[in-house]
Amino acid sequence: MHNVCAVIPVFNHEHALVHVVAALRRAKLPCILVNDASSPACTAVIEELAAQADCYAVHLLQNQGKGGAVMAGLREAQMLGFSHALQVDADGQHNLSDISAFLDCSRLHPDSLICGYPEYDNSVPKGRLYARYLTHVWVWINSLSLQIRDSMCGFRVYPLASTVALINRVKLGKRMDFDPEILVRMTWQNQPIQWLPTHVNYPLDGLSHFRLVHDNLLISKMHAKLFFGMLLRAPLIVWRRWRQ
Repeated sequence: MHNVCAVIPVFNHEHALVHVVAALRRAKLPCILVNDASSPACTAVIEELAAQADCYAVHLLQNQGKGGAVMAGLREAQMLGFSHALQVDADGQHNLSDISAFLDCSRLHPDSLICGYPEYDNSVPKGRLYARYLTHVWVWINSLSLQIRDSMCGFRVYPLASTVALINRVKLGKRMDFDPEILVRMTWQNQPIQWLPTHVNYPLDGLSHFRLVHDNLLISKMHAKLFFGMLLRAPLIVWRRWRQ
């Protein structure tokens, strides 16, 4: 059974969130809003949205970061009986007109992780764009594969059984390091991945929580940890791919 919801990590994006939820509801997707210790004003908007049918709120008392909020939402989605979850950012940067294409791909490949790779316009911050190229190289090294086309885009459909099993088994990064780390670890366990292009712009609120220095340091630390993990797993990874 293919039963999909949307998981939206929210930290003070109350203005854009209203538009994001409206688009998801037009696509007939139930929504799980993960309140990552937002301001009272944003919390009030989340509670108002969660009063609608097929809309749920998860309130985190302490700020966990994007990854921590996504993981809380994925666990909640599985507990509610969903089989798949579409991860969507709350700031409006993702092209929600692509939802149907992502859901169709997930129905055709229910065991696959469906990932977007971004097509940017001129609104992308140049510092973040250049940092992405560096992280792509490390992701290819740490996954021993070139199949990961983009590791930072958070517009994805997760198959919940394999994803929640992974996040319950391994301590993953809770902030901006979550998106690339979970992709590498899923590649290590031979998770099928499908890729779809998607337009990305920056955003309705104009509010980004990416901290250029701090988050890039976290991501660098994550790459170093994955590199040594890859060295330990390399014989098994190569053997699996040789068998395929």
